Amino acid sequence: MARLARAGRVIARHEGVVSPQQLAGAPWIARAALKVAGTGPAPASGKDADGLSAISAALAELGPSWIKLGQFLATRPDIVGMERAVQLSELQDRLPPFSMQEAEGEIEAGLGAPVGELFADFGPPVAAASIAQVHKATTADGRAVAVKILRPGVEKRFEKDLEAFYFAARMVERFHAPSRRLKPVEVVDTLAHSVRLEMDLRMEAAAMSEMAENTRDDPGFRIPQVDWQRTSRRILTTEWIDGVPLSDVAGLRAAGHDLERLADTVIQSFLRQTLRDGFFHADLHQGNLFVDAQGNLVAVDFGITGRLTPFERRVWAEILHGFITRDYRRNAQVHFEAGYVPSHHSVEEFAQALRAIGEPIMGREADEISMGQLLGQLFKTTEKYDMATQPQLLMMQKTMVVVEGVARTLNPKLNMWDSAEPVVREWIARHLGPAGRMSDAASNAASGARMLARLPDVLQEASEAAAALADMSRAQEAAARRGTDWKQAAPLWIAAAALVVMAASFVW
Repeated sequence: MARLARAGRVIARHEGVVSPQQLAGAPWIARAALKVAGTGPAPASGKDADGLSAISAALAELGPSWIKLGQFLATRPDIVGMERAVQLSELQDRLPPFSMQEAEGEIEAGLGAPVGELFADFGPPVAAASIAQVHKATTADGRAVAVKILRPGVEKRFEKDLEAFYFAARMVERFHAPSRRLKPVEVVDTLAHSVRLEMDLRMEAAAMSEMAENTRDDPGFRIPQVDWQRTSRRILTTEWIDGVPLSDVAGLRAAGHDLERLADTVIQSFLRQTLRDGFFHADLHQGNLFVDAQGNLVAVDFGITGRLTPFERRVWAEILHGFITRDYRRNAQVHFEAGYVPSHHSVEEFAQALRAIGEPIMGREADEISMGQLLGQLFKTTEKYDMATQPQLLMMQKTMVVVEGVARTLNPKLNMWDSAEPVVREWIARHLGPAGRMSDAASNAASGARMLARLPDVLQEASEAAAALADMSRAQEAAARRGTDWKQAAPLWIAAAALVVMAASFVW
């Protein structure tokens, strides 16, 4: 409670975190707490000296666990809203570095050898964040590498703060009924799982390796190589990227890079990751993107990633294609076929609602078309038609908004649809055209063949289950004749019911 009280005071002191409208609708005890904290209503658009929104600045002041909480909530616009999610995407994860002595000790403990044996040169930290810091080093064969090292004791610190988050979530669920639909405790569960994964740097290395394989033939985009021999749970070593940060537009222009091409690459790379691969970088802000000397876009920091199933990719591609081609009825049908909108609603009425979203946006000039704006309106509309929350799609939507913003800093006249259309069209042709249907048919045939091959085993298992059921029935009849007490017979019935379930699962 003391930790939460301190957090409340810090957040209250940052003008703009709570808007006048939110304050007016808050319970009296919340208004009184804000007054005691020495703050009052303020415009919601305030920025701090580093250009951060008020909420991001407050979380940065609170420290590592709260920074991670903010970064996590940036991926959940269903909880905090799209505007707040975009604000939290700006959150700067910068902290003072820990000492070289501690860094070298972590390397020796994690990799089992002294720094001098692993690296010909090991430099001071070049970036320090809440969970880890990065050093530039050189291997014995002359390769420049980036060495990411977890902060000493970071796991214990996060576990302590997570206790406070869980306490707050349980209190919210208990005393604030409207928030129960958001399942606060489950949200903290997800955060805890995400942070624990992020604290195992082998998982980040695996994500980089997987995405590098997926994108190896993509034009103008690449992922740094992982040095697996110098990577462990607490140490991650990758290729060093000498490039211009995507945030340095003047530097990119001075280096002779084609900014319009880079903007298209940002959009198309993200769409390939989502539609083609189903595995995407979910933290594609400017600080995680560089341009190398060859003009390639290079992504770093894979602590936050997202996945879409083949089914979700197919639905998402058809929805995008429906807006691009202005086929609103097919777009509506896709929502119903996917089960996103319950069948008791009217397809025609929903198609009309989609037209009301698409036409005003399509009627604008090319540089005014915003895919992020369209997606935001789409999800607001589907809420009215009882569409259940789809967290994985919302994470993708939030990332799309961030990616669009990054691309527009490079090319303010960017036409989002022109950039997206080739990737979407290619995916549609490959998966929904004749070739895609033939591939689906072959896949279904293979699945059917596997089912037929297993049929004798299934029948044998069903026969054994039926025999066991018969034995149980005879035992139950004998017990009844002997006048067995119902408490003694109950386990037999429970076992029989379990066997029925097992038999059904074998057959179906």
